[in-house]
Amino acid sequence: MRPFLDSLYRLSGALAALGMVGTLLMVSAGIFSRPLGIYLRGTDDYAGYCMAACGFLALAYTFKHGEHIRVTLLLERAPARLRRVLEWGSLAVASGVVALLAWYSIRLAFQSHEFEEISQGVDATPLWIPQISMAVGTAVLLIALIDDLVMTTLGRPPARLTVPGQEAVRFE
Repeated sequence: MRPFLDSLYRLSGALAALGMVGTLLMVSAGIFSRPLGIYLRGTDDYAGYCMAACGFLALAYTFKHGEHIRVTLLLERAPARLRRVLEWGSLAVASGVVALLAWYSIRLAFQSHEFEEISQGVDATPLWIPQISMAVGTAVLLIALIDDLVMTTLGRPPARLTVPGQEAVRFE
């Protein structure tokens, strides 16, 4: 199961990187085409969609690398047993909040498809298409949080992704 989950988190990170490249391409296309008198419809909108995709799809990958901002002032000073309880509680609350976010993100994409909503820009993109990245990103983040919650419940340290040549990051 661990190789599958790690592959899922890495795939999400790779898709986020594609979103970043897409943002670069759309912004560059807009910048370089304007002096030539060429108007490329929707480049600003598509750059925004790619940027949102990048942000949401990177959530789980970033979390599993231990790169999310964490306030550890209290945790560092707490005894080991209390620290584990606080860590478990924060993962449980975060899982609940992200479960709601994932649910409503998925629901939003389905409703946008059902009602045939389109963007207000000149490109008239069906909104469910860019909303998929938000739904997928939050769902994968939920899986990552539940993964850590289960590991913490079992008394094991949460599994972190590693980059070849770097040591694994451990939070204990």
